[in-house]
Amino acid sequence: MKNTVHLFWFRRDLRLRDNAGLYHALRSGVPVVPVFIFDRNILDRLEDGSDARVEFIYAALEDMQRTLADMGSTLDVFYGRPEDAFRHWRHRYDVQAVFANHDYEPYARERDKGVEGLRTYKDQVIFDREEVLKDDGRPYTVFTPYSKRWKALVNDFYLKPYPCEKYWGGFFRQAALPLPSLGSMGFSATGRPWPPRILSRSLVERYGETRDFPALENGTSHMGVHLRFGTVSIRLLAGMALGRGEVYLNELIWRDFYQMILWHFPHVGRGKAFHPAYDHIRWRYSEPDFQRWCEGRTGYPLVDAGMRQLNQTGYMHNRVRMVTASFLAKHLLIDWRWGEAYFAAKLLDFDLAANNGGWQWAVGSGNDAAPWFRVFNPTLQAKKFDKDLMYIRRWVPELDSLDYPAPMVDHEVARRRCLDEYTRAVKGGGM
Repeated sequence: MKNTVHLFWFRRDLRLRDNAGLYHALRSGVPVVPVFIFDRNILDRLEDGSDARVEFIYAALEDMQRTLADMGSTLDVFYGRPEDAFRHWRHRYDVQAVFANHDYEPYARERDKGVEGLRTYKDQVIFDREEVLKDDGRPYTVFTPYSKRWKALVNDFYLKPYPCEKYWGGFFRQAALPLPSLGSMGFSATGRPWPPRILSRSLVERYGETRDFPALENGTSHMGVHLRFGTVSIRLLAGMALGRGEVYLNELIWRDFYQMILWHFPHVGRGKAFHPAYDHIRWRYSEPDFQRWCEGRTGYPLVDAGMRQLNQTGYMHNRVRMVTASFLAKHLLIDWRWGEAYFAAKLLDFDLAANNGGWQWAVGSGNDAAPWFRVFNPTLQAKKFDKDLMYIRRWVPELDSLDYPAPMVDHEVARRRCLDEYTRAVKGGGM
């Protein structure tokens, strides 16, 4: 006879504490089996068998597994496709319901439609979907008014952690089940160190002073990967920032904003510009130029340093992300979707909503008041934010040698070409 259970399906929320959906599952009165799917629909698209994101997920699962084993429970982890996973679990258990947290990405929305008895909850954002709207009920499409309404609505209720630990007795008791090995799924460990899950209050308070300088090791929080996979609660970070760190809080609000945009305007997650006029830009599809950008051989030191940092570490400083993205789309006039896909393949903290939102902001096709004529000057950006070349020299050691290439395009020539093409496409598109 099968045991009657509820499943809690971990997705972007790899923690046992302050987890909305897990809290509701544990309070349901039915024993909860925590489950995870190494989804082949996603993993089979990864090109690198040493993709560190899979290793990060694996380490988070191992950490939870140790805690669950101590209380006589276990994760039930499946490698395959979601429909096969739920067929397996329904054969193994008498599943009454499946609990999970909301996921706003197009693939997730389609995937979740096929899961019988699924109940989902808000967890990865403070406000989602319909919670921050204009007075007329429409979604905001510009960040500043959205952020003002967000701040007017937030209070302790939205930041209060879910006390999951009180209900850990609700986990289904069974012997520990083995996790499929990384090797059995076609991946290998890199041994890469992960940023700590601890965020100092002093960094939050000083964030506005330090965040733009890529040479500062502790100038930013490095919380991106933890927020992406849910190993740290957004409520914890927002609670630390509210009233203490306005600039850091704004970064968290940007995350909510982009998730809301993806929900209401799903075309942005399917390769379309937020403003359709930008789909009329005549991009240059130059593979050699794109390759030079990817490898960090553009002849613009700040751009090259950023791309090399990304390639070697899976991370790039946020200021430099804006500069490199602008350079690809505006200096080289190469389709931003090529760059978006490259970042998606390389960034440890890749998040569809934030990555797409950041690229479209830099390109000018996204959620900003009047951005299309803004073209970052990489040389001036370097002088302003890395004047001693500490960041640049770390990643471009051949900077002063004959081995370093000349700039592949002149800034003023590229700027004029960009503005001419944007004017043709955008003005012709009625913006």
